[in-house]
Amino acid sequence: MSARVHDNPAWAEARPLLSVLIPFLRDDPEPLVRQLDQEQTALAGRVELVLLDDGTGDAPLTDRLQALLDTLILPTRLITLNANEGRARGRNRLTQAARARAYLFLDSDMKPDTSDFLGTWADLVASEDPPVVFGGFSLDQASTEARFAVHRALSGASECVAADTRAKTPEKYVYTSNLLVRRDVFDAEAFDPAFAGWGWEDVEWAMRVSRRFPVRHIDNAATHMGLDTVDDLARKFDQGAGNFARVVALHPEIIQTYPSYKIARALKRLPALALIRRSMKQAARTRVLPVKARAFALRLYRAAVYAEAI
Repeated sequence: MSARVHDNPAWAEARPLLSVLIPFLRDDPEPLVRQLDQEQTALAGRVELVLLDDGTGDAPLTDRLQALLDTLILPTRLITLNANEGRARGRNRLTQAARARAYLFLDSDMKPDTSDFLGTWADLVASEDPPVVFGGFSLDQASTEARFAVHRALSGASECVAADTRAKTPEKYVYTSNLLVRRDVFDAEAFDPAFAGWGWEDVEWAMRVSRRFPVRHIDNAATHMGLDTVDDLARKFDQGAGNFARVVALHPEIIQTYPSYKIARALKRLPALALIRRSMKQAARTRVLPVKARAFALRLYRAAVYAEAI
């Protein structure tokens, strides 16, 4: 696939310890990039940034980002693709451009919660060189608009979890939103390019990796700024159904312990599953209902979608 590469002036001479890998599609990573560059003095050349535009097709955005990167102190490369490769392939491509011994996968809609976010990661690589570490994410700086209330409730209950809790089922709480991976680990286990659409490629990767390497959790969180409406989340769940089915086929012994699988299996045995799915989606969209009830309905909708896929 055709790719256009732009390196800023600091790129050529850098010898980084940590490569921060940031894919984006129709998002603007400028706020994140500017915040990360504020740490450049303390980082003392230990960190580089590699950005991948996965087929946005926005020439003015590309031009603006290239101009921005040329002003950064952090060594930075921007790779612009003509067409979308997808979440797994795109992240695999990012590692091929990275030069450090460790990668930090960081989504473009994240916002670090501390002023020494990259410094904490770089110090950990320098002192311990761990195989896999997830830093966690929060909603501390995310929007509180009513249209995102259901997503806040869902994410806050199931994803924004402290490190000691995540560590009890380490492979379950691994997302590419804030994930450190040592180079040799990723060389042994890359993301599965057969995953398409949205979701589960990172969890499936963690299931494979956890059989060979320890998966660690720390509290070095970033906020997920890209909250979705109910309709947007429902579309993502629809897109992720095939990926969920693939995880079930590849890792039945692990996925069968997950509540999402157990609920999907229970729903699959019920008559009129399609009607249940539509009813749950409508309940999640009904703003007069309490947010917790709407979030519960959306969880059932997701389970019903998965039930039809397995």
